[in-house]
Amino acid sequence: MVVEDIPETGLHIDAEAPAEVRPQLAKLAGLRSLPRISGTFDLMRQGAGVRIAGRVNARVGQICVVTLEPIESDLEEPVDLVFAPAAASETADHGSADGKTSDKDPPEPLIDGRLDLGAVATEFLLLGIDPYPRKAGAQFGALKSDDDIARPFAALEALKKRMGDS
Repeated sequence: MVVEDIPETGLHIDAEAPAEVRPQLAKLAGLRSLPRISGTFDLMRQGAGVRIAGRVNARVGQICVVTLEPIESDLEEPVDLVFAPAAASETADHGSADGKTSDKDPPEPLIDGRLDLGAVATEFLLLGIDPYPRKAGAQFGALKSDDDIARPFAALEALKKRMGDS
């Protein structure tokens, strides 16, 4: 999207990734599947730059880290970014008068006056993915030994017995 095409009053965009793109995004994100990803963006011009506010929503397929079963979950990530021309974002003063850095993030570079909302949606998808997904109710649990004596290899011994190797 060309920044100059954004009206002074702003622009609202609803977008959804096409079916042929989702498998590529799933592979990039390390997902089992990506049945749905969409974004809602409000673009507002700020001088030569643009502010993007909105949300990225997705349905992601992963593997439970406890049970190794396939699971799906919904992801919703808020988006709030400012883009500025590359020269302005590189030279912007990000500190305060006392030399300390401010809480405000520096603007993202705006290259050739263009925005890539697909790249923004992909970035926020990657940020929102749970790196250790668990099926509801799944918990890691230690194996219990038949006796109450605390021994360093009691759980291993109990597992051996359970598997038939005495």
